[in-house]
Amino acid sequence: MTGITQSRQVAAAPDKVRGLPGHATVGTNDLDAASVFYDKLLAVFGIGRVLVQPNRAIYYGHRTLEFGIIKPFDGRPATVGNGGMIAFEAPSRSKVDEAHATALAAGGSDEGPPGPRGENGTGPYCAYFRDPEGNKFLIFRSGAGAA
Repeated sequence: MTGITQSRQVAAAPDKVRGLPGHATVGTNDLDAASVFYDKLLAVFGIGRVLVQPNRAIYYGHRTLEFGIIKPFDGRPATVGNGGMIAFEAPSRSKVDEAHATALAAGGSDEGPPGPRGENGTGPYCAYFRDPEGNKFLIFRSGAGAA
C-alpha cells in the first residue's frame, strides 16, 4: 500500500452521484449559441451559470465552477479534440434519457442512444451525444437502475 486506505480506493457508492467534473471546459466559436445549448442541457441537472465573462466564457455548476464553455485564449478557432469526451453522471436513468433528448432537441447530434451497456446489458446505463460544435459527451448512471 502507498498510504491510501482501502476505503479511499473504492469507487463512490452507486447511489451517490458525484456531479460534474471539477472544472472541465470545451471551446466554442460562438459563445451565444453555445450558451443556449448548455443552458438547456445543464438545466436537466438543476445546474446553472455561476460565472459569466462577457465575450469570453460562461461557467456552470451547483455553487462553484464545474464546467465551462470558453473562447480559446489564443484567439484561434476552437476545434474538437479527437478521442476526447466529457462524462456527466446522472442521478437516475430517466435523467440520462432526459439529458440525451434535451441535447438533441437543442441542436446536438446522437452518438449512441440511451440504454444499458456492457456484456448482456449489465453495465452502466449510458447515452452519448455531441454538442452543436462537435464536442462529445457521455451521460451515465451506474449501479442499480434508479428510474
